Amino acid sequence: MKMKHLLLLLLLALGPFLPATAHAELPDATRFSIRMEMGDIRQARAWLDAGLDPNFEGALIGNGLMIGAWEGNIQLMELFVERGTDLHRINRHGETALMLAAWKGQRAAMQWLLERGAEPNRSNRAEREWTALHYAVFAGHPELTERLLAAGADVNARSTNGSTVVMMAAREGHEAIAQRLMAAGANPAMKNDFEDDAISWAMRQGHYRIAQAFTSAENFAELARAAVAKPHAKPLRSVAVSDKIEEHLRKARLAEAQGQRGAALAAYRKALAELKTQPAPPKVGAGKTASGAKTAAKTPSALVIRAKRGQPEQQSAALSYSGGDEADINQLLEQARAAEAAGRRTEALQLFRRASERIKANQQQ
Repeated sequence: MKMKHLLLLLLLALGPFLPATAHAELPDATRFSIRMEMGDIRQARAWLDAGLDPNFEGALIGNGLMIGAWEGNIQLMELFVERGTDLHRINRHGETALMLAAWKGQRAAMQWLLERGAEPNRSNRAEREWTALHYAVFAGHPELTERLLAAGADVNARSTNGSTVVMMAAREGHEAIAQRLMAAGANPAMKNDFEDDAISWAMRQGHYRIAQAFTSAENFAELARAAVAKPHAKPLRSVAVSDKIEEHLRKARLAEAQGQRGAALAAYRKALAELKTQPAPPKVGAGKTASGAKTAAKTPSALVIRAKRGQPEQQSAALSYSGGDEADINQLLEQARAAEAAGRRTEALQLFRRASERIKANQQQ
């Protein structure tokens, strides 16, 4: 008995100096997402040791490998692949780890995946699915685009609605990427389910140099005359936000998931403040319209927090410059700030979300 007491006393005395062990109780989807996005390798290892399926999918991005690819966390990716995660597994939104790394511009993570055999194309090319090349091009990552092309990515891959990779470049005004895709064999005349092609998307968004590169001089002149006679609605753009805004939004989402409404509101407020410092994108060239006239700099009206997955144009944070219901949107944002100042945090969060939904609806008109 005395020996047992001595051992117990010794353990109690050494307790503060002994290495802590991560909590091994298997997580729910939300807890898993939060801990993995925070890069908690130790917790991930403890869960896997306790029997967690290496393909377990969290509430937001996907499994551990996918979260690692999204965050650029190579160590997390290595751990889950070592434990049996499939490189080509898709999440509930039809995305692979390679696609997520491509969207987020995680060059090292994408390279790591390709070196270990990640396939840039879907297993059945006859099927229409979003690909890593769609994501890299839409997000405007020329280096990642080049790397995917070198790995054999299908330059004419079609999304679920038939949209091609070069249509992504045309919509977003990525001229250099569009030229590279054309050199690789992209066909700008391929149409999607809505009878749109890369040329019509470029014209609609005011990216006239891209449209001109896609067609003959005669056809472009005809398209230009038609655009003048019947102009389209104001062009809509998706503008990548700064890393600082992305970090504020990540913190806001994690805080909301943990029930910390005050911290979530504070992070949203910082993101909106940072938003106001970002300039509007040029239409054609720096500060010029298609006619060459100078345009006045614009301030973004609000931040769009896109949540719809499976379509890259709707799964990022973006700045809105559309003016349809701008007054209503600004009113919602003011009401959100007022509700926050009055301590009505739940109402404030709801108003922020309503403003984001209104902006998204405007962009889809």
